Amino acid sequence: MQQRMEALKRRLSRQGIQVGIVTSPDNVFYFTGFMSDPHERVLAAVFFEDSDPFLICPLMEAPDAVRSGFPHSVIGYGDAEDPWKKLKEEVEKRAGTVKRIGIEKSHLNVERFEILRSAFPSSGFVPLEETINELRLIKDERELERLRKAGEWADRAIEIAIRHLKEGVTELEVAAAIEYELKRNGIEQMSFPTTVLFGANAASPHGNPGTNKLKKGDLVLFDLGVVYEGYCSDITRTVAFGEVTEEQRTVYETVRKAQEAAVALCKPGITCAELDREARNVIEKAGFGPYFTHRLGHGLGIGIHEYPSVSETNGMPLQKGMVFTVEPGIYIPGKIGVRIEDDVCVTEDGCEVLTRFPKTLQIIG
Repeated sequence: MQQRMEALKRRLSRQGIQVGIVTSPDNVFYFTGFMSDPHERVLAAVFFEDSDPFLICPLMEAPDAVRSGFPHSVIGYGDAEDPWKKLKEEVEKRAGTVKRIGIEKSHLNVERFEILRSAFPSSGFVPLEETINELRLIKDERELERLRKAGEWADRAIEIAIRHLKEGVTELEVAAAIEYELKRNGIEQMSFPTTVLFGANAASPHGNPGTNKLKKGDLVLFDLGVVYEGYCSDITRTVAFGEVTEEQRTVYETVRKAQEAAVALCKPGITCAELDREARNVIEKAGFGPYFTHRLGHGLGIGIHEYPSVSETNGMPLQKGMVFTVEPGIYIPGKIGVRIEDDVCVTEDGCEVLTRFPKTLQIIG
């Protein structure tokens, strides 16, 4: 934690930023160790070029913030108090009048930005996103340990999901069973709402589970992840309930080959664009190009969607310690949807796959 704060402090100094105000809960957690969803209330970690930082949060959460291990001042405010006034007072106490303030422009809404601008009328505001993204891009060993455990739990969740497949069960019933069993085993939170889609419903890449009932011949798509000690996993597997048609098998095997080709290519120096192109080429050569309608993957860590985007327009080279998803899919509207997704970490000469549930087509029932 202290190393992260010092790294941010050095970057603020190099950029001539006297104050950095971090407001997104994920980034506050990254730098302070305090995880909170403040809802409509203000949460901010404030860093300085040459002073100690402070954390401001709702008064009722201040004891939790202290227990989180943040080694500097924790300032709580009551619901009848103005948190922005307190923030301004603490900044001026430590830094006086400041010329440049770094903010998370993509997180602050217009109302809150206007409040800050009124509080610091002589200051200029610059974005912190690029700086923070670069710091969070490379995971340290402690982060990787948490991501590995999150991946193990994601594998177990797929096993749970398959056990609950039976004719007539609904998508929502299976999703509920997955989350219930995980919570019984100590998993407090999913990375995102669990997705279970049967048959033609799986042809919607971001489909929502409903009361659709499972029947023989359906492909079943599971997309889920768990949060383990603040870090997310994200896995997708597609299985068959009963015998499959030749078309279903062809689509499945095309996606599997595309996914495995991209994973095999992962190593330092290969670009995000090259990974995307590797998988896309396999799908296009099989004649399904128009049905692969999204990027290959996304960064993964504290957030379920982090920097970088693994897309055909991103020329960023992979580096050791980067963690991201590899998740090609084919979606034929009204008929078939298949996606296979793993979480991978770039190593010195390749990659470590953090989610390990088998990718050979599972035929259930």
